[in-house]
Amino acid sequence: MVRKIIRIDEEKCNGCGICATACHEGAIDIIDGKAKLVREHFCDGLGDCLPACPTGAITFEEREAPEYDEAAVKEAQEKKKLLEKMKHMHEGGCPGSRILTMHPKKDTLGNVTMPAQISQLGNWPVQIKLAPVNAPYFDSAKLLIAADCTAYAYANFHQEFIRGKVTLIGCPKLDAVDYSEKLTQIIANNEIHSVTIVRMEVPCCGGIEMAAKKALQASGKFIQWQVVTIGIDGTIKED
Repeated sequence: MVRKIIRIDEEKCNGCGICATACHEGAIDIIDGKAKLVREHFCDGLGDCLPACPTGAITFEEREAPEYDEAAVKEAQEKKKLLEKMKHMHEGGCPGSRILTMHPKKDTLGNVTMPAQISQLGNWPVQIKLAPVNAPYFDSAKLLIAADCTAYAYANFHQEFIRGKVTLIGCPKLDAVDYSEKLTQIIANNEIHSVTIVRMEVPCCGGIEMAAKKALQASGKFIQWQVVTIGIDGTIKED
């Protein structure tokens, strides 16, 4: 079909890229230092790129060109948004979602096989969302409220944290719920002797700490409690 579409004079173009940014449809790319209309079916002919060009290299012309494809433009825009979101998450967004390659320290025992440790878990279920408020194991319990990732990050988690305690775990980011109401019921309705909160150092993990503290306050009880923060590198972070 014959329709209005932009024309780029490559001799006038200085490759600044302003037009490519101004084109919301994504019809223009910078190739070999020059702006080029690489997707003619993305050009709507409205000319948002014209006033943006500092050298006057862009004009209108009427010629044979593919019909403007709004659906294809929207699909490309959604893909671009998704890619930008993924890049933000993995490179500079939430530290809890950022991709990292870990380099664990080698043990000093070489190839010596260590005996398997015995699990210290003494209750089930462990998910905060699944645990019954009046489960018998809460009676006279030392309560451990831990973020899901902590047991994977800290090598000696069973021995140092789970042993001798009733364990509850959750991830405030993935579960997207406020644990404080249920934790309040558990603490208020049972004889809890102490509460240990173990979280990761990433900011999003603060939700489980805040929920536990809120529950302790709302329960109206004076119970000994502590917060332990585990680093992504598997170490305990000092306050």
